[in-house]
Amino acid sequence: MRRFLPSERGCAPTLNLAPAPTEAIGVSVNSTLVDVTDLVVEHLPIVGYNVSEILHRVPPTVSRDELASAGALALVLAARAYDPSTNVPFARYATLRIKGALLDELRSMDWASRGARRRSRDLEAATDRLRGVLGRTPTRAELAETLGVAVTAVDEARADAERRVLSLDVPGTPVAETLRDAQQTPEEHVLAGERVHWLRAAVTELPERLRVVIAGLYLDDRTIAELAEDLGVTQSRISQLRTEALGLLRDGLNTAFDPDLVAAPARPDGVAERRRQAYYASVAARAALSSAAGATLDVVPTPRTGAHDGVLRTIA
Repeated sequence: MRRFLPSERGCAPTLNLAPAPTEAIGVSVNSTLVDVTDLVVEHLPIVGYNVSEILHRVPPTVSRDELASAGALALVLAARAYDPSTNVPFARYATLRIKGALLDELRSMDWASRGARRRSRDLEAATDRLRGVLGRTPTRAELAETLGVAVTAVDEARADAERRVLSLDVPGTPVAETLRDAQQTPEEHVLAGERVHWLRAAVTELPERLRVVIAGLYLDDRTIAELAEDLGVTQSRISQLRTEALGLLRDGLNTAFDPDLVAAPARPDGVAERRRQAYYASVAARAALSSAAGATLDVVPTPRTGAHDGVLRTIA
């Protein structure tokens, strides 16, 4: 029996449903109980449904035709092996067989072994865990110590996680079109400049404590523990301030450039919303002034005591 192949693009699939010897397919054939052809034709949409469901969760390089072929083959084998006396609906039985065949097909397409996938997942979990503890991205040595492996093993796991498969023969998608164009269009260049001006202004206009937290974490590479000690608060409070500041910056940026992404406030007339709108207005005014003058803004919070000098340097 041959694999499922579209007879031509856009046409119905062609299935060879001729009976095959039991030895060839490795299953018992219940030809006297089941009309194989009718079962396959009636339940063929199950293959398309499961293939479409999987394609939403895999890279675009995965071939729909290969998955459909494996699923159709599993459907035919399920129809030949099905025994109605078990009182199990054929659709349920066939779905399990089809899903298993699709997963096997995906594994055969995957360049990475299960061990490589497991190491990548372990590395990602360790990175997230250390980032939460340290308040910054962990180094290779810290990751290696946490995982109990050599630094070279961390590098190999990172390389495995970042490796991607590029299809050279996807119809209508030349290789050149899959590469990122490093050059900006004039419109993109202007828009990027406006975003930088706006972001500088947005950081400048943040309330003092929020501004200091953003400066310490993202510009001075300080840890949450250091900031908590300097400000005399708990580390969880620093995390709350960071979340609040990033929320203001994100919503403010979206308000200026992508208003559709801004969620409607729960209380439009509330005090908190009025403060946010006042902040956005101040940022817009400062950004417009900066853009018009072409000036470089220095963000200097009110001086305070502690090891940190309180200066938020210009965002490049």
